[in-house]
Amino acid sequence: MTTSRYANHRGLSRSAALLLSVIVAVAAIVRVPGSAAADTESAPLSPNGSHLDRIETRGHDAIDMYVHSAAMNTDIRLQVLRAVDPTRPAPTLYLLNGSDGGVGGGWYDETDVVRFFADKQVNVVIPIGGAGSYFTDWRSEDPTLGRPRWTTFLTRELPPIVDATLNGSGVNAIAGISMGGTAVFQLAEAAPGLYRAIASYSGCVPTSDPAGQAFVALVVARFAGSPTNMWGPPDDPEWTAKDPALHVDLLRGTEIYVSVGSGLPGPLDTPTGVRGDTQRLTWQLLFGSPLEVLANDCTHRLRDRLHDLAIPATFDFRPTGTHSWGYWQQDLHNSWPRLEAALSGPNRAGR
Repeated sequence: MTTSRYANHRGLSRSAALLLSVIVAVAAIVRVPGSAAADTESAPLSPNGSHLDRIETRGHDAIDMYVHSAAMNTDIRLQVLRAVDPTRPAPTLYLLNGSDGGVGGGWYDETDVVRFFADKQVNVVIPIGGAGSYFTDWRSEDPTLGRPRWTTFLTRELPPIVDATLNGSGVNAIAGISMGGTAVFQLAEAAPGLYRAIASYSGCVPTSDPAGQAFVALVVARFAGSPTNMWGPPDDPEWTAKDPALHVDLLRGTEIYVSVGSGLPGPLDTPTGVRGDTQRLTWQLLFGSPLEVLANDCTHRLRDRLHDLAIPATFDFRPTGTHSWGYWQQDLHNSWPRLEAALSGPNRAGR
């Protein structure tokens, strides 16, 4: 029974894979519309030598932290919103961007996160970069993307630096959109117990079936990378080893929130909903709509998988909505009470 329900969508998944190849091939050439340095005196270190390089202010509401990743031998920029009272230890919410890693506009630029978190006792950390990487550790060097080691960075190198720099309490949650919505499951499974809660908005969490592989391969190819350098050829066991939907057993006890739209145009897919931005509206209707249909198919398969394994999770299947920032802002608002409850709950064994 466990495998049959998960496999029931395979026929649709193969059709979805074909549809996805058309969507992403065209979308790859269309840009998704988006909208005083201060050196640190003491740089917190991770065990492998990763360290805080510098902090730059972004005005009164945020800072940029630059953290050197030893695994990737580069500095990673992090947009940071401080807890309302930085003198008290605070939990951390990591927010992952989508396929472009936030370079073309992300959580900070496209949503109301600054205003929304202004009165909350939580540090919000938004990594910038990782386009097409799936925020995972790649097995081989890629001629274009190098050798991303984002799992190592996000789960091992970064957390102690964030806690030391931002007076973190050691309690974490993570949320992400689209590609990042897949990665939150991968990261939580790679480091059980690191995150008390995860939230995935419009992600495609199954990655080893035909639709999932197509989704991954085409997102990576959009940034001129090769998925073979990430997880090997399509028949390589690494694909199933890294498929988060096949290993959700590891998330028992983690608060899980998943949301997705239907792909049908909704209130934010109108001229009023995009504040007259016709380019954005065109993208949402031509590309955001079918992409959300595919994400919806992935999310139904994930729901079946979690149900069959009796793993509690909250699913929000919105009746309308495309693959776009306005809906993801709503998703963050809707999921926050559950994330906040997990972050502020009593300490558990080993945490």
